[in-house]
Amino acid sequence: MATHVALLRGVNLGKANKVPMAELRALATRLGYGNPRTLLNSGNLVLVSAEDTGTVAARLEAGLAADLGVKVRVFVLTVDELAGLVASEPFGDRVTEPSRLLLAVADAGGLARLRVLADRDWGPEALVVTDRAGWIWCPDGISAGLLAEAALKALGQGGTTRNLATARKLLDLAAA
Repeated sequence: MATHVALLRGVNLGKANKVPMAELRALATRLGYGNPRTLLNSGNLVLVSAEDTGTVAARLEAGLAADLGVKVRVFVLTVDELAGLVASEPFGDRVTEPSRLLLAVADAGGLARLRVLADRDWGPEALVVTDRAGWIWCPDGISAGLLAEAALKALGQGGTTRNLATARKLLDLAAA
């Protein structure tokens, strides 16, 4: 059994894709996952399963569509994978405010589209793309510059983002 972190893409933004967190936890329980816990109201779920991350993602996506009528992508990492990403964030001491550093978890297509943006000079903003994730540093705030908007557009349905503060909170929730 391993602890997994599921990140739902694009839920509870405005009136679209409403997923109450109590219903998300209930869905995870119906699917047989252990100890489901949510963080914030933006589709962050921690659960325990013996299944691999791809299977967890597929089953959650199918369950959300069937039970809640919501068709969204779900990106799943093991807690160890998330911890490794957080530990290897590339900006180090430059990150003075963790809410201004976005972690982009994406499929291969999403990461490829981010890599195209990494070749461009974004001024004080910066983008680093690894083989598993993208890191988007917005020192003046997520909505202050152009990089975050461009990165989200490039990701499309192929990825989702969480800020570093939320990623750390997810690790704390998984450890609790």
